[in-house]
Amino acid sequence: MNANLLTLAGVHTHIGAYHILHGVDLSVARGQLTMLLGRNGAGKTTTLRTIMGLWQASQGKVNFDGKDITAMETPRIAGLNIAYVPENMGIFADLTVKENMLLAARKAGNAKQMDDARLKWIFSLFPAVEKFWNHPAGKLSGGQKQMLAVARAIVEPRELLIVDEPSKGLAPAIINNMIDAFAQLKATGTTILLVEQNINFAKRLGDQVAVMDNGRVVHAGTMQALAEDEELQKSLLGLAI
Repeated sequence: MNANLLTLAGVHTHIGAYHILHGVDLSVARGQLTMLLGRNGAGKTTTLRTIMGLWQASQGKVNFDGKDITAMETPRIAGLNIAYVPENMGIFADLTVKENMLLAARKAGNAKQMDDARLKWIFSLFPAVEKFWNHPAGKLSGGQKQMLAVARAIVEPRELLIVDEPSKGLAPAIINNMIDAFAQLKATGTTILLVEQNINFAKRLGDQVAVMDNGRVVHAGTMQALAEDEELQKSLLGLAI
């Protein structure tokens, strides 16, 4: 079995006239949490959207679990047991929390057919999901919507979870709750690729790290090594952890 569940090799992405990714090489180790860091505009979100087929790579290869998914359409990629939580969360505001969860539970035709044990585990991670189960999702706070977005992505076991900036705009207490949830997900062996600007979040959770700049991966290694090297942090990110 390949140690890397997901690899990008020489990936270029154009959006209209703009050349955003300039040959991205990225490896996501199976069963680990890989942080994707970089300054604003470095190409992190474009990389995630290219993996999911929302934007097509104009050059290079995206490989998932031994399969070339470069030219696949997004529904087929999701069907490979990959869940994606975009930066805008993608919540259906007019539907209840329960209905949002049910949409992602592909094996369940109704709420009673959802995995009860898994739901209880999710409720332990995100109590607000249970508390507002029958409320319109659009009425939730920003932090509660983020919890719902992640809960929806893991309502069934996933081979790969891709999340774009889960701590953005959240209060410190909710960030700590989110860190605990991802730590538990890691413990189940779920492979996670996570874009994050909160460096403390990255330091506490990351196994591996890739740093992007100007549409390329300019550094890859362990999160611990980056966290312990202040000069490297400053040169790559313009800050110290």
